[in-house]
Formats: sequence, structure tokens, C-alpha cells
Amino acid sequence: MGHPFPIREIARQAGLSEATVDRVLNGRGGVRESTAREVQQAIADLDRQRTQVRLMGRTFMIDMVVQAPERFTTAVRAALESELPSLHPAVVRSRFHFRETGPVQELTRTLDRIARRGSQGVILKAPDVPEVTAAVARLAEAGIPVVTLVTDLPATARLAYVGIDNRAAGATAAYLMGQWLGDRPGNVLTSLSSGFFRNEEEREMGFRSAMRTLHPERTLVEIAEGQGLDATQYDLVRAALERDPDIRAVYSIGGGNIATLRAFEDAGRDCAVFIAHDLDHDNTRLLREHRLSAVLHHDLRQDMREACHAVMRAHGALPPAGVTMPSPIQVVTPYNMPF
Repeated sequence: MGHPFPIREIARQAGLSEATVDRVLNGRGGVRESTAREVQQAIADLDRQRTQVRLMGRTFMIDMVVQAPERFTTAVRAALESELPSLHPAVVRSRFHFRETGPVQELTRTLDRIARRGSQGVILKAPDVPEVTAAVARLAEAGIPVVTLVTDLPATARLAYVGIDNRAAGATAAYLMGQWLGDRPGNVLTSLSSGFFRNEEEREMGFRSAMRTLHPERTLVEIAEGQGLDATQYDLVRAALERDPDIRAVYSIGGGNIATLRAFEDAGRDCAVFIAHDLDHDNTRLLREHRLSAVLHHDLRQDMREACHAVMRAHGALPPAGVTMPSPIQVVTPYNMPF
């Protein structure tokens, strides 16, 4: 039973004699199983309290750098701020660097300013391009851990990734799409905000692979580079509908769903099944109105908590963790909305 605590400290925590604790730790006989459990619990309690002591009075300044539509960055900010009390006794302060779109050079300039100024950690959602890879390397050289959020940068020096298994999410969308379309004919529109975000690419690959296996008769029509913004999304969807009169369903990987539905309405077309991602304020309203079939969602608060814990572990304030599992994928319909 490995532990760093003196027998006297364990005995005091457990309310037992030092001799009893010594017998338990060294596997000698004459000790009841319940007493052994009390010793084990005392060690676990001491270990947890030691962690609390390490965190006491520590302040972690974390920079959040996110390229995404405003509806997503609003949800991210709210998730982090909701989790701050659970991170006590440590204090986490955050600086937000949000942008909807723009040249990658502006993004890398932001990351380089953080590297020069200093930070305890960066939580990053960014496109997977060489310029970002190089900027993350410069952060690592400056001793600043980077945690990727929602979309990974596996070829970089990032510390960890938090979010869902995006391939599994895409395959889940394909399964639901097939079940709900049933025998009705029709092609499926897949919509990405950008081909440079790995999470969207992985969702699309998971969706396409599962559809090819489960429903090879259906044609997938892809649009991309709408940046998840309604202003650009509408024109892309409207053009796709004009080109293909057989589109009857949508898998929205990158957002812009209000514009997508408006394009269907303006074209006089019915959308039989519409599957989207993330319970942001737009999708929440569309679900309540029964204009979306389902939203594939994951708990952003859990992601924020795990990202902050990863930064704390990098600074030795928390013990090393085991294998980190992806966030669970929740299938939310108009009938099981969590709020």
C-alpha cells in the first residue's frame, strides 16, 4: 500500500492506534477487514487533503483562444465561469480571446503575444494549419501548456485534448439519419464551417463512412467554408438546393442552422431530418420549435473543468491523471432537453 504519510499521521486521521495501522500497512494478521478499510480510507483522505493544500492560495491565469461563432464562444465562457467555484481552493482567472473568423496570422499573433506576456495555460480552439502548429510549439518552448478544446491539434506540442470523439459523433449522426429517414428517398446535405477544423473533418469522415456502410444508396452533398455564420451559410445552402432537387435531410457539422432552415423555406423545400451539434442558444430555440430532429451535445462544463485540471497538473498542483476519456455524446431531442 504505497503512500507518503507517516504512520502517526495515518493513525490520527483514522482514529486508530499506531500499532494497528502498522499491522495493516505491513500485512500482519489480527486486524479486522473493516479496520483495514478505515486505514485505506484515511490514506485516501490524506492524499485528497494534500492536494487541497497544494492548491490553497494558487492563482492560475488561463488564456482562452477560440475561433468560433459568437453563439459557441458565449456557451464556452458561461461553461468556464460556472465551473470556477468547483476549482477552489485554487483561483482561476481567465482572459478571453474570441473571434468568429479572420486570417490565421491574427490568430498566431494572439498566441505569440501570450507567449511573450506569460500565462499558466492556454485553452485553444483553432484550425489545424501549419502556422498554428508552429505557434503552439512556441508556447510550449515558453513553458506554457496548451489544451485543445473540441477540435484537436494532434501534431502539435499540445498537452491534452478535451471534447468528444468526433468520428463516433459523425457515425452516431449517420445511424440516426438512417433510422429517421427510413425508406423515404432523398439525398443528405452535410455542412462544414471550414475544412481546416479537425473536429469537423473527423465528424464528416465518421458520418460518410457509416452512411456508406449502412445506406450506400444515399448521396451525400457537401458544402463548406460558411464559417458557421448565417450570412454566408444561407447562400451556400440555397445554391446546393438549386443544384440538387433531391436533398431532403441535413447533417450540420459546423452550424449556421437558422440560415440553413431559412434557405429550405425560401426554396419551398421540406427538410425531413435535421441533425446538428451543440446546445447553443440558437439550437436550443430550434429544438424547442421542433425544427431540429436532434442535437449531438456534450457537457462543456465538464470540458472546461478537465481543461483547467490539465493545466493545474502541468504545474504540479494536482496529481497525474490516468487515461482521459472523451466527453460522452448526448443525443438531445425536443423531448429530453436538459433545460
